[in-house]
Amino acid sequence: MGKKAKSTKGAQRAQARKLDKASLPPPPKAVDDEVGSAKLLDEPSLPGTGYKALDQDGFDDGGVADLTLVIDLEDSVLRRKRGDTDYFTALKADLLPRINRGNMAHLTRREQKIKLAKLLFSEEEHEEDKSPSEVWTDRVDGSEDAATRKHRGERLAQARMALTLSSLLREPACASLSLSEISKRRLAMYGKEGAEAALRCADKAIEIAGDGFWDGDEIEIEAEENPAINAKHEKNATAPGLANKESLKLLPIRVSHLCLRSAYLHRGNALAALGREDEARETYMKVFPMLEKEPRCGRLDWERTSLYVNIGNTFSRQGDFAKADEQYSIAEGLGREHIENAEGNKIDGMGMAIVAMRSRAFALKKAGKEEDGKKVLRDVIEMQIKLNAENEKKKAEEAARLIAEATEGAPETAEGQAIAAA
Repeated sequence: MGKKAKSTKGAQRAQARKLDKASLPPPPKAVDDEVGSAKLLDEPSLPGTGYKALDQDGFDDGGVADLTLVIDLEDSVLRRKRGDTDYFTALKADLLPRINRGNMAHLTRREQKIKLAKLLFSEEEHEEDKSPSEVWTDRVDGSEDAATRKHRGERLAQARMALTLSSLLREPACASLSLSEISKRRLAMYGKEGAEAALRCADKAIEIAGDGFWDGDEIEIEAEENPAINAKHEKNATAPGLANKESLKLLPIRVSHLCLRSAYLHRGNALAALGREDEARETYMKVFPMLEKEPRCGRLDWERTSLYVNIGNTFSRQGDFAKADEQYSIAEGLGREHIENAEGNKIDGMGMAIVAMRSRAFALKKAGKEEDGKKVLRDVIEMQIKLNAENEKKKAEEAARLIAEATEGAPETAEGQAIAAA
């Protein structure tokens, strides 16, 4: 028997520490059963259309299961390692890692992780962030207006904050993804001048996601606005990577693959910005094996399209239009499959085709075939007009759906009548 509480307050504290096991969430799946968003849904779970997979039955979940897998990684690992009783006792006693100083100290670990998810994955309304394309082009030429520079600076600061949160919450997958985002946003902010730092961040993201070990101090320094990299720093790589054999006893290989897909893409972009085209192309190619078993849906075909177009652009910059056009044709074909398939995602399909066609047009101009390039650009404009119309139609349908949901079940109320009349 345990010791009897010596006071009423002591008894209350002891009671508060007890776990109601019936209220605990189900245990995490076995490691081999954790497949994230690779498992298609029987029915679409998100409003709207375009989530049907082209190559098999089922619907894409929009990446929700993968996001949960990444954000909750360390908690799932701790539950598998320590058992639910120890884990939830520690959580209830506020013994698990979280920020306990500053303006987020009042937030629970779960609330801080929600904040982290928003920093990493929230969609922005700014024009630069609307397209799912990850095709690299140097958009920094000194003519950017103050609002654009401010937006890019804020986005970079958000990625650095995400890395800080990831480190304090001890979420290595989020740290890897944060580094990939810092790499991306450094290129967006500084262009080619930021390419070396972008490459360094992408390499560190790969290190976390790999099968070796990584140094936490080397990672955390990238959260600083102007990291002072010490060339004489003695590496202390003791944290196992996400694909390390010891890590894989407690977490699925999919987590490593999700992080590597992002890191290799942005590493390739950084190399391209440095003019190292062969290395960039080799890096982009490393992603494809990890996409082979992924379903054909709009979200993932955007990832494939970005890779093919980026590879095409490396050939174009090296003066080989024929090889570049092979890649653009594959990318455009992915988009057109969605446009032509009754169950395809037509909006995403048109977007993919436009990105590939626009890159072809610029490559034609670079190859001295300016008239051919102009013809392709006219096709791009024509399709862009159709895409704009589809987007307006989608907005109208979404607005109608929200009004219907708001008025459902309450048509007799003044509020319901006012909404319906509007």
